[in-house]
Amino acid sequence: MKTLKEIQPGATVSVAKIHGGGALKRRIMDMGITKGTELFVRKIAPLGDPIEIQVRGYELSIRKVEAENIELI
Repeated sequence: MKTLKEIQPGATVSVAKIHGGGALKRRIMDMGITKGTELFVRKIAPLGDPIEIQVRGYELSIRKVEAENIELI
C-alpha cells in the first residue's frame, strides 16, 4: 500500500488506515483525517516538507513524518 508521502500533487486518494500510536495517531485523527476520508494533494514544498492537502473542505499542511503514517487505498 502507498502512503500519503508517496503521492504526487493533483491526486485524490482515500485513507485506508492510520499507523502510529498514541499522540501521533490522535493528532492525525483530530485534524479530520480518518479511515475513508478523501484527500486531495494540493502541493508539496520544494524540499518535500510540508505537504499541503485538502480534507473535508479545508486546506491542511502536514509534515512528512505524519504523512508516512497515513496509508491510502
